[in-house]
Amino acid sequence: MLAFAPLHGAVGAAGTALSWLTELLEPLAGGTATAAAIVLFTVAIRLLISPLTVVQVRGERRRAALAPQVRDLQRRYADDQARLQREVFALYSEAGANPIAGCLPLLLQAPFLLVLYRLFTTSEGGTGLLEERLAGVPLGHHLSDGLAGAAGPLFAVLLAVLVAVAWWSSRRARRASAAVGTVAGTPTEGPGAAVLGRLLPLLPFTTVLVALVLPLAAVIYLVTTSVWSAAEQAVLRRPQPVPANTEADRR
Repeated sequence: MLAFAPLHGAVGAAGTALSWLTELLEPLAGGTATAAAIVLFTVAIRLLISPLTVVQVRGERRRAALAPQVRDLQRRYADDQARLQREVFALYSEAGANPIAGCLPLLLQAPFLLVLYRLFTTSEGGTGLLEERLAGVPLGHHLSDGLAGAAGPLFAVLLAVLVAVAWWSSRRARRASAAVGTVAGTPTEGPGAAVLGRLLPLLPFTTVLVALVLPLAAVIYLVTTSVWSAAEQAVLRRPQPVPANTEADRR
């Protein structure tokens, strides 16, 4: 039990925060106050980790700038894939473009999702949030509990949003891999590269699969964070203006 003490404390703290937000929003949101509190809770988490997202985007831009050198390495070491991967990683390290940094924002959200799962599937938080509802559907309701009443349309809308965001993210991942010349920081040629290149754009759709086994409260969290990510990527990854002197040099 001691091994779970930190998680128990986190669940209690999250429950207290959500209860406070629910009471604060209840005069405005009424019966949807708890769902609105989950949305605000998610936004607060994303704001906390937004500096890491900025670092991630800067790393992607560095890797995109190194694309011509990566392609040159691919030509030089086409017959030695082990050497090619070492040279690519060395090039990234020298330029400060760490491909692993891009995973940090996603990894840091996993504990918060686990906390919400425990909060709305057990009475561990001791805050009575299990009794809260959205459109008459308990926030601890799972798809496996049935789709009667408002549960079917509610889950259908949330899952449709997740699918739409995953499709957009998948397209962006394909374009980013094509521009950088690598897949997740590895060469696009060689053993396993083709398989990785096909699988990586499918990763955003895992959020849809995860949502199928989560309670409604955690699905709301997933939808909010996915939409936030899409908006964040659209802003941070918008095309950069080309300096006038660069255009002159090209001419």
